[in-house]
Amino acid sequence: MATVKLTTEKFKSDIFDYTTEKEWKYKGDVPAIIDFYADWCGPCKMVAPVLEELSEEYQDKLIIYKVDTEVEQELSAVFRIMSIPSILFIPAEGQPMMQKGALPKQILKQIIDEELVKDVQNVVVQ
Repeated sequence: MATVKLTTEKFKSDIFDYTTEKEWKYKGDVPAIIDFYADWCGPCKMVAPVLEELSEEYQDKLIIYKVDTEVEQELSAVFRIMSIPSILFIPAEGQPMMQKGALPKQILKQIIDEELVKDVQNVVVQ
């Protein structure tokens, strides 16, 4: 499964509807990553193939979304995106975490393994 383009409407229906909810409650079943990017951004272009690889590696354990900040300005404003790339890590349970900048693959994998899919692995073991 490749990365998924995310619109503001899809975010509200599949992830979290910030127009009706006050407290964060993730609607998804598996953890997610949202990459806020722009087509003209050099570091964003460096991160894109890495995220594609990770979406293949963590196929059924994680969804990786991409948000074009030029197109989805409302969603970018909600998360106060000031620099790109900005990557939002959303665990299945708990609060999301925002990380600014282009992260190398090993750092992304470490965050995924330690913060996102650890719960999924625990469920499989039990």
